[in-house]
Amino acid sequence: MRRLALAAVLVAALCSAHAAPRLLVGNKSADTVWALDRATGARLAEYATGPAPHEIAVSRDGRTAVVTTYGHQDAHHALTVIDLVEGDTRTIDLGTHGRPHGLQLLADGDALVTTESSGALLRVDITRGAVTGVAEVGDGIGHMVAVSEDGAFAYVSKIRAGTVVRVDLATMRATTERPAGAGAEGIAVAPDGRVWVTNRADDTVTVHDPESLDIVATLPSAGFPIRVAFTPDGRHALVTNATAATLSVFDVASRRAVASVALAPADAALQTTLLGNGPLPIGAIVDPDAPRAYVAISGADRIAVIDTREWNVLDYWTSGREPDALALVPGEVAP
Repeated sequence: MRRLALAAVLVAALCSAHAAPRLLVGNKSADTVWALDRATGARLAEYATGPAPHEIAVSRDGRTAVVTTYGHQDAHHALTVIDLVEGDTRTIDLGTHGRPHGLQLLADGDALVTTESSGALLRVDITRGAVTGVAEVGDGIGHMVAVSEDGAFAYVSKIRAGTVVRVDLATMRATTERPAGAGAEGIAVAPDGRVWVTNRADDTVTVHDPESLDIVATLPSAGFPIRVAFTPDGRHALVTNATAATLSVFDVASRRAVASVALAPADAALQTTLLGNGPLPIGAIVDPDAPRAYVAISGADRIAVIDTREWNVLDYWTSGREPDALALVPGEVAP
């Protein structure tokens, strides 16, 4: 009943929401996902999820969102699937695979999910609601996952091991594992194919060859670098630094820092999270339809809206409690 009640929040707005571009925000402490209007930040809908939503991925047609629900004190073993048109939700049971975290959707609609409790990367058929493949990535806390442009390989960051693993998706076998840095966490594939990893305990970002996983560059990014995202043109990499409350901006070609954006809302009451007390920015995503990026400020319950031309904060939007995961839903773009 709670799911239906939350999905029905702001019903009038939801009826027209699928015509507008939306930003989905996973609120970890509230066990909800909010849909925000990407033009104004207005909340269009709220969906109940399983406990502690950590990552969100949206289908290419914009109709479905998949959410990993990590669990709070007790491990969770499921995904939440949201129908973004009708507002309904359903659950996919992952069986013995607990603490689902990293998430990517493949071109065929299947999901790749890291499960920290079982040391695995799962392939999940979202339509059938079934696990169809399991790749063992081993001990060391496989955390986040990224996928090569051709969809042939996945890359998993391992926090405790400080490594990155390459998985052949045709065979669902881990084929290569190489060092990244202490606390390897955030991971993304750049438009040039190289794999970028944020190493939160080392205050570095490592850039890896996509085949050998050898490190080709190491970049400083002080203050617990935790996520990385790229601008659509491939020119810039954006790294959130949680304890420093900054966004580092790197030129991808030269691998040099070109900007640092402060991300501490002046008027927000700061909350304590698992990372401590402070603004604590985590999730970041870049809008393909406008020169802006969004960053989840988990300790301030805000979303920072950043101008990617001038590299400054345009606005802070209100979120639910402890925002982290972000995802974009396509729609008609206002002129």
